[in-house]
Amino acid sequence: MQRSKSIDTFAKCLRIVSGITFMLAFGAGLSPAGAQQRVTADEWRVYTDKFVEAEGRVVDNANKNITHSESQGYGLLLAYLAGQPADFARIWDFTRKELFVRDDGLAAWRWEPDKSPHISDFNNATDGDILIAYALARAGQDWGETDYMKAAAKITAGILAKTVVRHAGRTILLPGVDGFTAESRSDGPVVNPSYLIFEAFPVLAQLVPSPMWDGLKNDGLDLLRRAQFGPAKLPSEWVSLGGAPRPAKGFDAVFSYNAVRIPLYLVRAGLTEPSLLERVETGMADEAGEPSVIDLNSGKPLEPLADAGYRIIVDAIGCAVRGRPVRQANTRFEPTFYYPATLQLLTLAHLREAHPECL
Repeated sequence: MQRSKSIDTFAKCLRIVSGITFMLAFGAGLSPAGAQQRVTADEWRVYTDKFVEAEGRVVDNANKNITHSESQGYGLLLAYLAGQPADFARIWDFTRKELFVRDDGLAAWRWEPDKSPHISDFNNATDGDILIAYALARAGQDWGETDYMKAAAKITAGILAKTVVRHAGRTILLPGVDGFTAESRSDGPVVNPSYLIFEAFPVLAQLVPSPMWDGLKNDGLDLLRRAQFGPAKLPSEWVSLGGAPRPAKGFDAVFSYNAVRIPLYLVRAGLTEPSLLERVETGMADEAGEPSVIDLNSGKPLEPLADAGYRIIVDAIGCAVRGRPVRQANTRFEPTFYYPATLQLLTLAHLREAHPECL
């Protein structure tokens, strides 16, 4: 496995962000400022009241109230979509001070309130890094915050140098710097398809230009087309690429809470390939057509994904592929847990911007 070339990448990206030419070039690749505020003020108030502490820590209340780079990245993205610069600033302040303790520009992924030191796992989680860089870039451009754009470029350089790799002629995204390579595992490399946040790749490519970003998109889509495991023909949470794609060793062979993001990220990026989305939609459905955790060996549902934050993803597929209206029950924001609440707001934000006819 060959790591992506990173010679001079970081120095070049800092030279770019230091000048106004970058501001002009970067803006051409992003949605205009008027495309924000797709999360309503009431929704954002409810979300922050339940999940964001005063210092900017986004709390995963279904997971022992820990914080992770994913939650901070989602919090930043939702604050941007809600048009809330002050809340964005405090979430970024906590993230910058508490999680960016590594020497490669990436965030430590796990922060626990009851431990000292609070960082309990210094490995990165690449999806968290992507979310943070993407949110910083979009906010930096729309709000004229050059410091955000510089920070985004630094993180993006780390992502490209440390987690974007070539293997067997394909570009892949390692879930973390440590523990997933062909050298680290007998079935490696191992990837997580739900870490492919397709909408972010064009933005990151403007921060740190590289053909690897297009490679991630194209080879990521190809992986999703090939990862048809078991009777349900679904990707697993963790996929071994040490040969033909297959569920990775040491992980449950399921389509579950991670993988439910796959169709959301496809829809948000406008990658609405009907054969792919409809296969996932059908495969993850229980007898009532609602999303479920699926045992890939049997193809049978193990437990329902009953929260509106999961159900609305099915609605988003139906809207994007068939123009089907979203069920109104799934548009009401009455959150209980951080993760489905986050997915619900991301889905609603996209539908309001791209498919208001379905609402």
